[in-house]
Amino acid sequence: MKFFSFLAVFLILFSGVSMANEKSKNPVVVLKTNYGDIYIELYPDKAPITVENFLTYVKEGFYDGLIFHRVIPNFVIQGGGFDKDMKPRRPTHPPIKNESDNGLSNLRGTISMARTSDPHSASSQFFINLRDNTFLDYGKTPQKWGYAVFGKVIKGMDVVDKIAHVKTTIKPPYRDVPVEPVIIIKAEIVK
Repeated sequence: MKFFSFLAVFLILFSGVSMANEKSKNPVVVLKTNYGDIYIELYPDKAPITVENFLTYVKEGFYDGLIFHRVIPNFVIQGGGFDKDMKPRRPTHPPIKNESDNGLSNLRGTISMARTSDPHSASSQFFINLRDNTFLDYGKTPQKWGYAVFGKVIKGMDVVDKIAHVKTTIKPPYRDVPVEPVIIIKAEIVK
C-alpha cells in the first residue's frame, strides 16, 4: 500500500514538473526562405526587450518579402531591413535598448541584433553568426557595448550555411549583397 501511495505522489509531482516545463518553453520562429526553413529559439529570459521587439516585427509581417542583404562567409548573414531591390522597409519601430550584457555570446548559430555605431540603435535588422564571433560580445568592442544575442538556430543551420556561400556583389553603397536575392518568404511563430 505504501508503495502505491509513494507512486501516486511521485506521478503527481512528476506530472506537475512536466507541465511546468511545457509552459516555460521558449518561443520559436521559423524564417521560411527560398533556400529552406530556419528555426530559431528565442531567449526572453535573457533578452526580454529584444525578443519582444523581434516578435512584434514577426507578428506584423514586417520581415515577409525582405532579404538577407549582407552575406559574409565565415562571419554572418544579415537581414531584416531591405527588399530585393535594396530599398529599406519603413517605417520601423523606435530603436531598442542594447541587451548585449545578458551573458550570451555571439557563437555559431546565434541570432543577434544589428545596429549602427550607436549601441542603442537596433530596430529590425538582425544577423546569424556563421562562426564564434566572441569579439562582438559585451565588453569586447571599443565602446564596451556588443551585439545583443537573443536566440539560436535550432534547426536549419544547413540552410544558413548554404546562404553563406551564395555569390555576392556590390550594390553601392552596400557590399556583400547576394547576386540572386535570398528572400525571407515568411517569418512566423511556430510556438
